[in-house]
Amino acid sequence: MVYYTPTQDPWQDETERNKETQPPLIFLHGFGGGSSAYEWSKVYPAFAWDYRVLAPDLIGWGCSEHPERDYRIEDYTRTILEFIEQTCSEPATVIASSLTAAFTIRAAIERPDLFKSLILTTPAGLSDFGEDYRRNFFVQLVSTPILDRAIYSLGVATAGSIRNFLENRQFARPQRIYPEIVEAYLESALKPNAEYAALSFVRGDLCFDLSLYVPQLTTPTAIIWGRESAFTSPQVGRRLADLNREAIKVFLELKDVGLTPQLEVPEVTIGLIRKFLHRLGKPSPPAPLPNLGEGS
Repeated sequence: MVYYTPTQDPWQDETERNKETQPPLIFLHGFGGGSSAYEWSKVYPAFAWDYRVLAPDLIGWGCSEHPERDYRIEDYTRTILEFIEQTCSEPATVIASSLTAAFTIRAAIERPDLFKSLILTTPAGLSDFGEDYRRNFFVQLVSTPILDRAIYSLGVATAGSIRNFLENRQFARPQRIYPEIVEAYLESALKPNAEYAALSFVRGDLCFDLSLYVPQLTTPTAIIWGRESAFTSPQVGRRLADLNREAIKVFLELKDVGLTPQLEVPEVTIGLIRKFLHRLGKPSPPAPLPNLGEGS
């Protein structure tokens, strides 16, 4: 499993800082054709001086290994937990996107001791509040053996199809897409066996109803939701946040932004993450004493 972390100049200066003693800040990318840690690459350098930044390519994506298998939800919740266990000596703040953010909520419920706080962009299980993602005709088409590989090769892993997806499904404003983004997604999508994880996602094998889990969350959490998200509306996001206001301290709807604010408006995302790191890191104020009135 490949992950990116600052180890060279100008970030690594042994005379001034020891990265191993800095608080860990983990960035987890979402899923889609060609997804990888590149998704956060315009954001995480801003935190490299103050935190020990870790940005992995999850199994089946980017430069990590691509086992030939049908992936399941448990594969990724287990991967997230094992990654934190193997790389962090203290509870970590995890910043995650879309479906991976939903997996991260489940991981934090299972092992709250590994998490300090969560900052999530558009966390959705894609089958939330009883919606059935698999009823989509395209999903049923992709579930057909042999045809699924052809669809991936011709309809996902090409520069044209990636740009079309970014323009129509991921970004609110197509003019914010530049060639490097398309190239990075295409490079990841063309890795040998990249279709296995991508097709597991498109078929709906990784989708679930996040609303069944949110009430169990105890880790302090902030959520950013792009108002123009084509997959899940902000109304669903607010319903999810309202299920657990004790843990979910912030829900922010970001106008004129789609699924991935970290790519579309990275400068705004950096500012919001800084704000939420400060807010979630502060202790909760003590509960007010009950007013018992005057004694008799």
